[in-house]
Amino acid sequence: MTYEAGPTGFGLYRDLRAAGIRCEVAAPSKLQRPAGDRVKTDARDALLLARLLRLDEITCVTVPSVEQEAARDLVRAREDSRADLMRARHRLSKLLLRQGIVYYDGHAWTGRHDTWLRGIGQHRLNGPATRLTFESDYEAVLTTTARRDRLDAAIATIAGDSEFTAVVRRLGCLRGISTLTAFALAVEIGDWHRSTGSTIGSFVGLVPSEHSSGTSRVQGPITKTGNTHAWRLLVEAAWHHRSGYRPGKTMRDRWELAPPAARIRGDAGNRRLHARWVNFTDRKKRPVIANVAIARELAGWCWSLAVMEE
Repeated sequence: MTYEAGPTGFGLYRDLRAAGIRCEVAAPSKLQRPAGDRVKTDARDALLLARLLRLDEITCVTVPSVEQEAARDLVRAREDSRADLMRARHRLSKLLLRQGIVYYDGHAWTGRHDTWLRGIGQHRLNGPATRLTFESDYEAVLTTTARRDRLDAAIATIAGDSEFTAVVRRLGCLRGISTLTAFALAVEIGDWHRSTGSTIGSFVGLVPSEHSSGTSRVQGPITKTGNTHAWRLLVEAAWHHRSGYRPGKTMRDRWELAPPAARIRGDAGNRRLHARWVNFTDRKKRPVIANVAIARELAGWCWSLAVMEE
């Protein structure tokens, strides 16, 4: 039996396996569909899956354990809260901008900025409707921030004592890979042995797309296939390698939790990735393009640390 991966999860797969029935969860993006097929129904989809299963042409997804799936859901809930917080902050800041109120005294969303926001609600807004809107948007920011902080604390607790702890501590030897990022990469990728150092970039969608024929080779933007959460985390982490490499207290504290081999490997990766950034800058590469190349190589360094024996 087979069915496509989707919002139904893996409960059916586990129940069938427990009953001794073979079941495969197909990767929807890897299914071979006729180019001329313009009719889609449940019956036709089931027939196509049955034919592909008989021909052994189905690419299966790796089904996580119940614990891994729960950890992945927690990480994605945290990512959702981050996106919700960004939207809530934008709504509040744009409301103030429409009223001609702009914060100039330092960075926004700090303790000082929060004190400034509280003063606005009492003195600088005109009309009860505007004040009520401000209070609603400000309350949404506070509520979402508290939810994000609770999820951060829960992730930090699980990352410190779970099956992912060893991988998280080794990944933390690289710049830009905090505990939250390392835990997210660990649960999103799961089994690192499915890839190699040279294929992990393709696995997370960080390789260029290509449309070549004969002697003509045309490459385009990165594919962004695979796990979208993982490639976004790697792209964000790669920006940290742009500045000069001087291990600080935070980095050294993370090194203390990792084995010596991981510390040495992480330090080598940090130096290598910063040198790559310097090279791209000297060649006047566009920063966004250079950062994707750094992220692709960072994925390889993460793989080498993840599969490292204790």
